[in-house]
Amino acid sequence: MKQPDYGVSQAARATARAATPIPSVPEIEALEPIRQIRSRWPSILGALLSIAMVVGVGIELFGEGLPALERSVPVHPGFYLCFLLLYMSPPTFDFIIFRRLWHVPFEGLIALHKKRIANEVVFGYSGEAYFYAWARQRMKMVAAPFGAVKDVSILSAIAGNAITLAMIAAALPFAATLLTPDQFRTLAWSTAVIIGISLPFLIFSRRVFSLERPTLWWVFGVHCVRLLCGSTLIALAWHFAMPEVSIGMWLFLAAGRLLVSRLPLVPNKDLLFANFAIILIGQGEALSELVAITAAFTLVMHVILIAAFGLHSILRKQR
Repeated sequence: MKQPDYGVSQAARATARAATPIPSVPEIEALEPIRQIRSRWPSILGALLSIAMVVGVGIELFGEGLPALERSVPVHPGFYLCFLLLYMSPPTFDFIIFRRLWHVPFEGLIALHKKRIANEVVFGYSGEAYFYAWARQRMKMVAAPFGAVKDVSILSAIAGNAITLAMIAAALPFAATLLTPDQFRTLAWSTAVIIGISLPFLIFSRRVFSLERPTLWWVFGVHCVRLLCGSTLIALAWHFAMPEVSIGMWLFLAAGRLLVSRLPLVPNKDLLFANFAIILIGQGEALSELVAITAAFTLVMHVILIAAFGLHSILRKQR
């Protein structure tokens, strides 16, 4: 009896299997749109936040900004120079930081300005999400953007808390006579909360931060310089607007403004700062208008930059 030729049959079956289409190919092709969506999510997030920035600025400008601009505005050019430097300082210092960390091009200033606007008019830390998306689109430039953005944001908060605690210690002798017992109690609890918020990041710093320790200290120092420059510039701007008040008093009020803005348990920070300033220098109506005008000019600058960035994006796409 003739034995079956197993070699021929096995070869034939192997050939048949090779000729049969692989059923998984259509499934891989079906997954391609999902891959494209994943690769485009930074652009989608950036577009959504840009729209939110426009809406947020419009609401604030037409709600409270325009009435403030209808009042008397400062005439001294020094006010506008100091205000412009004050407005430019946060993104500029952030650019100095990320220039060293990532060697970002000057185009990064645009993304950092958008980051600042998103944080102020959309919701807190939405700007960090936007800037992270911007960095993800440039993965050739940035190897691991999340860790650096996280570290810089945390160090910014810690630097603000450190400066606030230093100001509390410096202003404590004056606070005993200017604050009511309830306000002094709120200040004490707020101080405890500030310390409590900062301590875990310091205790578990090895697990929280991803940058090297010398780099972390350098970033912390840049944030401290930024805060001090901002307080000095706002004091100079207000002095040019109301020269009858001494520059020393404005510096003290600028420190108080930074202090009040960092207190976590104060329900209405602007009202507390206004009351504190009126107690020190009087001129309640003029001071309230000056604070409102400063906020309104900030919104106007947001509008100008958003329009300029939109025009820049259109022109770049046309090229």
